[in-house]
Amino acid sequence: MNKTRSPLLVKTVFGIGSLFFLSPILWMALSSFKDPLEVTAYPPVLFFSPTLENYKELFATTDFLHNTWNSFVVAGASTLLGLIIATPAAFAISWHRMTWPATVSLFARMAPGTLFLLPWFIMFSKLGMSGGFAALILAHTVITVPLALWILLPYFDGMPREVVESGQIDGCHGFTILIRLVIPIIYPGLVVATIMSFVFSWNYFLFALALSGFDTKTAIVASFNFIGEGTTNWGALMAAATVIALPPLVLTFMVQRWLVAGLSFGAVKG
Repeated sequence: MNKTRSPLLVKTVFGIGSLFFLSPILWMALSSFKDPLEVTAYPPVLFFSPTLENYKELFATTDFLHNTWNSFVVAGASTLLGLIIATPAAFAISWHRMTWPATVSLFARMAPGTLFLLPWFIMFSKLGMSGGFAALILAHTVITVPLALWILLPYFDGMPREVVESGQIDGCHGFTILIRLVIPIIYPGLVVATIMSFVFSWNYFLFALALSGFDTKTAIVASFNFIGEGTTNWGALMAAATVIALPPLVLTFMVQRWLVAGLSFGAVKG
């Protein structure tokens, strides 16, 4: 009897938990198809006639499509740059069994973002980079490098050292060992690090707000244009939030098999 009830109990708890966490996302998506007056109606309007006016306003009257492309550029480039730096760094730290470089990199992630804003704004302004993609990408790389580094460390720690030693015996050195022997083994970790770095960079607001220009404004910054003094266009704001949430969700669903396997491996080895 207990064996029969246990799966049912687990499914019930999982269903309630999923509903609790997914309800804000569902509410946001449904609100994007409501009339602006229905979005803020109380009691909430559960049955309504869907409309695309919010999305028409979002894309027809603003540059939100261009802003979304800017988000892809910044998040994609900062993720790639972060992985290029973090992957060999994590390999070296794990191989030499050092902890202090990883701890130092963590300080940059733990520090409040406002700590970096003024020095970076002055530095990028002096270099003529203020408002450009390069400034945004470099700033977001400070987010992605520590994150990717700490995600990858358990995978490198769990890798048999004999793999590297056998490669050295066969005449492989440096990046040849990393690319040909090590990366295929820790591939699930790279998937996890890529997804997490992209999501964190995609959703990060502060650096994009302070360092972006008119042509490099990201989607998450542009969405705040619908919030004004004393009035907020909730319909268009919900449409913008839905569009912003879609790429990370689609990306996660596309690689969920590797993502779950990678997170499980990191939990066991960590």
